[in-house]
Amino acid sequence: MSLPTLHTKRLRLRPYRLSDAPRMQQLAGRREVAATTLRIPHPYEDGIAEVWIAQAAERAAQETSYNFAVALPESDELIGSIGLEMRRESERAVLGYWLGVPYWGRGYATEAVIEILRFGFEDVGLNQISASVFANNPASARVLEKAGLTYEGRHVQAIKKWDQFLDTLTYARVRGS
Repeated sequence: MSLPTLHTKRLRLRPYRLSDAPRMQQLAGRREVAATTLRIPHPYEDGIAEVWIAQAAERAAQETSYNFAVALPESDELIGSIGLEMRRESERAVLGYWLGVPYWGRGYATEAVIEILRFGFEDVGLNQISASVFANNPASARVLEKAGLTYEGRHVQAIKKWDQFLDTLTYARVRGS
């Protein structure tokens, strides 16, 4: 599947371009962003964004994941990322996202999550979309709740991030709910 460009009231979710790499490194390179995600490293070395963008295009072509650049429509400037990692055998996906620190607290994450849920259920045909957040990130948990995902449970010391074990909170939504 080639990725479409999705639109919300204030955002454009579009395929990544290699030209997004410097901005991605700048935003994702902030320690505060890396601290809220499982896979973003800190420091965010040169070249990581370019490799990730190239791999994201390959994964979309193989339909194993769909990753969108979250951009402001008026400038097309990258402000974050959102995606679905597919679990085709069970018609489900795992949702992941991040926004650059200057864009926190403005409702952009909730808006992007609502649109990616619509894409997953309507365009991809998924039955369930789930997401996990670190328990020490209540803002991200609120995003998922506002987007209509249901809290499913706490996993004690489920993730090791920077030599510290962290609890995760899992949320999910099924098609039609």
